[in-house]
Amino acid sequence: MTNSETRPLLQWSAAMAMSGTIGAVVLESGAAAPAVAFARCFVGGTLLVLWCLARGWLPAWRPSKRDLGLAVLGGLFLVGNWVLLFASYALSSISVSTVVYHTQPLILVGLAAAFLGEKVAKSHLVRAAIAFGGVALISLSAHGEDGKPVQLAGIGLALGAALLYAGASFVAKQLKHIRPHLLAAVQTTVGAILLAPVLLVTPLPTAPRELLWLVLLGTVHTALMYVLMYASIGKLPTTTVALLSYLYPVVAVLVDVAFYGHRPTWPEALGMLAVLAAALSPQRRGQSPKEPKVSRATDPCGTRTPARRS
Repeated sequence: MTNSETRPLLQWSAAMAMSGTIGAVVLESGAAAPAVAFARCFVGGTLLVLWCLARGWLPAWRPSKRDLGLAVLGGLFLVGNWVLLFASYALSSISVSTVVYHTQPLILVGLAAAFLGEKVAKSHLVRAAIAFGGVALISLSAHGEDGKPVQLAGIGLALGAALLYAGASFVAKQLKHIRPHLLAAVQTTVGAILLAPVLLVTPLPTAPRELLWLVLLGTVHTALMYVLMYASIGKLPTTTVALLSYLYPVVAVLVDVAFYGHRPTWPEALGMLAVLAAALSPQRRGQSPKEPKVSRATDPCGTRTPARRS
């Protein structure tokens, strides 16, 4: 494998591994979900804006009213899904929320069919049925840190986050001509502005240790992670992107087990495997690896999901 192939592979793998630790960072910060989302938008967005300025992308950007409006709408969806996902961690568990959240690619297929008239293949319907069957299995069998069943509200919030992310992805499909770094910078800026008033109700933590966790979330798990993803995803075959995307939920489950004492039951583990197998399965055979087709959307935790085709 040449250096030109190895570097994007390592970049994408690192980004997916980082994504899997976001839940732990959120919980360790001790802050309420809206405050965490604000910190991620403010710190990460500021760094992304500086990156775009340094690259000369922001000064040269002349968006149309439609593009700007769609970018703002996508930002609302993106930030909303962060809030819901972060809130779900405390009500279920990192691993349960992360896996349930990965139903979002299948929801996106439904939105594309409903609003863009795209055809839904039978394979997508089968995968959707398997995935949501897995969610039902998780809902009935998963347990939290105290050994009690997870709260269904946590699973509901994770599904709501998946729906909002699918909405953000759907909007981003209309903005493929905009550089993704720039779109992420705009959307995180929108999020910071939108969430700033919420700090009056759910303020940022004051302890230095907790603030450092939020700074880490904004710098490493947002700005750096976006840069790594956008530098690598266009250079990798879609099947490779799909396969390595498994690192995100797998790392999240391992972190939950190792540091938070989560012990998946067998039915819960089966449900998790069903969701991941259905939502992250590779593209159909025959797609050229030289021209990987990927969505340009950024997910609530910073990943980008391979575009789904029949």
